[in-house]
Amino acid sequence: MTLLGTGSPAGLPRPDCPCAACATALGPDARAATAVLVDGTLLLDLTPGVAFAAARAGHSLGGVRQVLLSHPHDGPAVEVPAGLPQPGRVPDGRELALLTGHRVRAVAMDAGGTGYAVTGPDGQRLLYLPPSGAPAGLEAATAESCHLVLADVVGRPDALARLRAVGSVGPTTDVVAVHLDHDVPPGAELRRRLAAAGARAVPDGTTLAVGVYEDVPDVPRRTLVLGGARSGKSVEAERRLESFPEVLYVATGGTRGGDSEWAERVAVHRERRPGSWRTAETTDLVPLLREDGPPLLIDCLSLWLTDVMDSVGAWDDAEWAGGGEKALRERVRELAAAVRGTRRTVVAVSNEVGSGIVPATASGRRYRDELGRLNTAFGAECEQVVLVVAGQALVLRG
Repeated sequence: MTLLGTGSPAGLPRPDCPCAACATALGPDARAATAVLVDGTLLLDLTPGVAFAAARAGHSLGGVRQVLLSHPHDGPAVEVPAGLPQPGRVPDGRELALLTGHRVRAVAMDAGGTGYAVTGPDGQRLLYLPPSGAPAGLEAATAESCHLVLADVVGRPDALARLRAVGSVGPTTDVVAVHLDHDVPPGAELRRRLAAAGARAVPDGTTLAVGVYEDVPDVPRRTLVLGGARSGKSVEAERRLESFPEVLYVATGGTRGGDSEWAERVAVHRERRPGSWRTAETTDLVPLLREDGPPLLIDCLSLWLTDVMDSVGAWDDAEWAGGGEKALRERVRELAAAVRGTRRTVVAVSNEVGSGIVPATASGRRYRDELGRLNTAFGAECEQVVLVVAGQALVLRG
């Protein structure tokens, strides 16, 4: 299977777009509209310049016996190269059998367009989804385990979550991002975001052997996301799990009845989360970490620490010296041990407060110091630690 293009329908960079992502999409990061040549006989999506793209990749379109479209093409009409059959679309749910031994089943999408589940003569399975599309239902074509999935991972991460929920994407599935647009800066940042979802990107013209083992990125099982106020740390944490189903969002801040500002912040967070996620408002993290279950997103450790310091009397010097400090240290050790032993995927958020102004009060300095110790203990048990500054994620570990 050869990816003749891997970009959005408008390509990357977009014509006349002045954004930073388009300005840096050069060389291998420049992408033509996505088109896929399967075994030299099946072409998925006809795009401008597809014959030249095939020639650059060392292939000919002379053996193509079927051209299928996954979505309407905007802009000028695309000319059909000489010798190619007229492109068409398969009705949703219908299966097309080719003389070459390939079977193509049309998969209904939730946002227009058509997905195609292709089974080769040797039984290898490929699933190709259109831009901005996710499967509309859990039908047989998507429930079957796939060897390779081509999808709009950046634009529709929930599509990947749906496929994981039905077993179509498993630990050995090679997930390759296509229809790439300027939503994410290319290069290292794109690779980082895709790796967090267990996916990867390849340059235009890449040929892949479906079913052959690839070095699929390992999703970090435990991640700590640090950052200052309004740095984008919560968005970064949520983005890391939005391609996974049934995430449990653990809100450690409670409801704070009567606090309208807090209620507004909570509402913004809830609006951002995928509808399939559940929410638990609790600071009792250890039992959740010890249980088996879906991924956990803990937001945030800073509020967990506040609750624990309240419970041990950390704000009173006498109580702190009389056993509060020892009790807090034990709670932090218990939490770190639970993180070390957990079998769940965990993404935790915490504030980084050690680089700012020294608090004016003794209690403020105590909180700052204890949060630094908590972040250090928690981060030591994580495969990846990330610091978010001005919305940009800097990988400190992993």
